[in-house]
Amino acid sequence: MTPKKRLIVALDVPTRADADALADALSGDVSWFKIGLELYSSEGPGLVRDYTAAGRKIFVDLKLHDIPATVGRATQRLAGLGAGLLTIHSAGGKAMMEAAVEAAAQGAGGDERLRILAVTVLTSLEQSDLGDVGVDKKISDLVVQRAQLAAAAGCDGVVASPHEAAALRAVLPKDFLIVTPGVRPAGAALGDQKRVMTPAKAREAGADMIVVGRPVRDAASPSVAAKSILEELAL
Repeated sequence: MTPKKRLIVALDVPTRADADALADALSGDVSWFKIGLELYSSEGPGLVRDYTAAGRKIFVDLKLHDIPATVGRATQRLAGLGAGLLTIHSAGGKAMMEAAVEAAAQGAGGDERLRILAVTVLTSLEQSDLGDVGVDKKISDLVVQRAQLAAAAGCDGVVASPHEAAALRAVLPKDFLIVTPGVRPAGAALGDQKRVMTPAKAREAGADMIVVGRPVRDAASPSVAAKSILEELAL
């Protein structure tokens, strides 16, 4: 996988105009773009359909978490938009994940099959946060447990902090995707991310793809920022 195929830039912006401007600025450098809750809530499925029709690879990050039937139907609709990656939440259980996997296979996607990624533990959480919601398992153990459940359910990969990537790579199939948010170039502000790592370190730990948002979006030149990350991934 080339560095360009490993980098996903998050279009964490409020409007179509903002998304178009950022995507256009990066069109020569980036293949994958992530559409998350904010932009999807603002612009809806039409944006996904338009971007995929234009040849952009789209990761829809909605972290679906509901009863299996509802998640299955939503997944089938998203597959029909031509998206390449979709997040569901592993906390929804094996049956819910299986419903998403089955629906993705039935969807009328475009040239690229919709692949299902199970979110393990959000990178904005640390150990004390798990205790607040009644979870007493270590973060690293919980991530591995949920990732193995996702693999058993037929998911194509997981979303996890780069800090857990090495442990996941050791126990998961070689073709199982590990996608890591919480990636920050050296010196970049952490924002609300708590379990972070540089692009090179995340790749070294076993991440297949990395998600970068603010360090590219807020840079004086998003293209220069993206190129710098690509260079780091190529080392």
